[in-house]
Amino acid sequence: MGFLVFLSTYMVPFVLFYVVAYGLLKKCNVYESFIAGAKDGFGTVIKIMPTLIGLMVAVGVLRASGFLDLVSGILGSLLAFTGFPADLIPYVIVRMFSSSAATGLALDIFKNSGPDSELGMLVSVLAGCTETIFYTMSVYFMTAKVRKGRYTLAGALVATLAGIVTSVVLVGWI
Repeated sequence: MGFLVFLSTYMVPFVLFYVVAYGLLKKCNVYESFIAGAKDGFGTVIKIMPTLIGLMVAVGVLRASGFLDLVSGILGSLLAFTGFPADLIPYVIVRMFSSSAATGLALDIFKNSGPDSELGMLVSVLAGCTETIFYTMSVYFMTAKVRKGRYTLAGALVATLAGIVTSVVLVGWI
């Protein structure tokens, strides 16, 4: 365990030192390369900003309008036989769109049920086993100028379902 603590403490500084040392050995102007990369990064942020704002507004509208509660109620009654808690359905839906909005829902669950409760543990494991599908697809596809996603959405939805099932099974074992 001590080795893992050491590794997690010093890994990032080691990687930074390695990159700078490698650049100096290759006679590369590391600082100018860093500035050029940062400039490209700001360009990317400006390009994806409308998509990010649109996703945040859409999630806010879903939460404020009550539509999310309606869909959660319907899905909760359909999934009652699986043992999946109906209280987590809004989290799973929002998680596909926005990690920060899902974190807000997770904090609500922690306040109401406690972080050590079954719901608290399940929402924590779900956070690690699922991805913000639509956010990730929109940002990466827009940045890379991908026009046809082919099977990306279907694969991401299957992976999310696998993450949900795995989360329920793992927390059930605990």
